[in-house]
Amino acid sequence: MSNRPPYTEFLIVPLTVEQRALLVTVIDDGPTPYIDGVVRWRLSDLVSWIQREFGVSMDETTLGRNLREMGYRKLSARPRHHAQDAEAMETFKKNSPPEWRRSDPASPPEQP
Repeated sequence: MSNRPPYTEFLIVPLTVEQRALLVTVIDDGPTPYIDGVVRWRLSDLVSWIQREFGVSMDETTLGRNLREMGYRKLSARPRHHAQDAEAMETFKKNSPPEWRRSDPASPPEQP
């Protein structure tokens, strides 16, 4: 017996084992930009793909829960500015001389 209210049974449309297997393949292969129109999968993109491919309407939250149960996690790369200059960043970095070190916490403070 489920703890969910009875009306929620109509809202949950599970994917079949074959559909889940195809979804895993599609996620692992990643999108094809000229076909899928995206460069990385978002939940909204996957929801529309599932609707087109299987004719199953699913909410992003439900899909997110299903993907989490399947072992996927949301990972996103740290954003970078498109005009970032790696050489300029290297020259800007502050390099301390090697003799500078953090003092031992047990050492007494220096007396003037």
